[in-house]
Amino acid sequence: MSNTFTVKVPATTANIGPGFDCLGAALTLYNHFQFTPLSQNSEQLVIHASGPGANQLPTDANNLVYRAFVTLYQTLQQEPPPVQIDIHLQIPQARGLGSSATAIVAGLIGANQLANHPLKQSALLKLAIELEGHPDNVVPAMMGGCCLAAKGQNSKQWEICQINWSQDVIPIVAVPDFELKTDLARNVLPKTCSYDDAIFNTAHLGLLIKGLEQAKPILLRAALQDKLHQPYRQKLIPGFSEVYESAINAGAHGLVISGAGPTLLVLSDVQHTDQITNTLHNRWQEIGIRAEILTLKIDRQGAIVQKGD
Repeated sequence: MSNTFTVKVPATTANIGPGFDCLGAALTLYNHFQFTPLSQNSEQLVIHASGPGANQLPTDANNLVYRAFVTLYQTLQQEPPPVQIDIHLQIPQARGLGSSATAIVAGLIGANQLANHPLKQSALLKLAIELEGHPDNVVPAMMGGCCLAAKGQNSKQWEICQINWSQDVIPIVAVPDFELKTDLARNVLPKTCSYDDAIFNTAHLGLLIKGLEQAKPILLRAALQDKLHQPYRQKLIPGFSEVYESAINAGAHGLVISGAGPTLLVLSDVQHTDQITNTLHNRWQEIGIRAEILTLKIDRQGAIVQKGD
């Protein structure tokens, strides 16, 4: 149908060491969500899903894409129209690469497109953050690039800042063949932290921003340290210490947990990329865990609408 369109949404890596719940970057790995409006006398909702993990997705009103779709129409105080949604997955689910963020962003953008664009991007971002609960995945998924999000003076408006991620800083992701649910990764975190740990992360986040901008190895090696979430989540990822040590020895600037894990994000320069990729693959194999190693780039566009089927 000529009024069919696809929303292409990038994977994201969040936290990036000290940027817990506020920093994230879009990666060149994508989920695709095709929306086709249906006639008023047809079914209200038809969902098809394909790709890795597609059989885990609900195909009824509980589907996260459709829940976000409905949320936008509720915001407009309108009834959602009948729609068919075809989901094509490339991003592994429950791995710390923002798969749920892609669903939320796609559902909101798809609904906004069908409703003839009543909401601007800032309003869509606000809805996306409310649905996800924090900004570090949904913001870069929608906007692209590396984004820092913080609440404004009135604590209701979000201020979004694009961080200049140098092309000389290469993101490599190691995706192990097991899931780690975000709820489990959240539950291992303490309820409070010390002033020392808060100051440590504040200083290292500033250092990370300069390191990404200047592609300076000495800054990045120091900056990727964290005391708010990684020390507690490492134990949920078998082989973390071994893989970390191997990546550093192979020339990586650093290795951090991507989002809530279990995917690990390695930052590299161009010269060491192949060596790091081979080392990560071999090290996971020695541990007895199958892992996919992907050398990616930063996606600069964010979510885009593509017309046609």
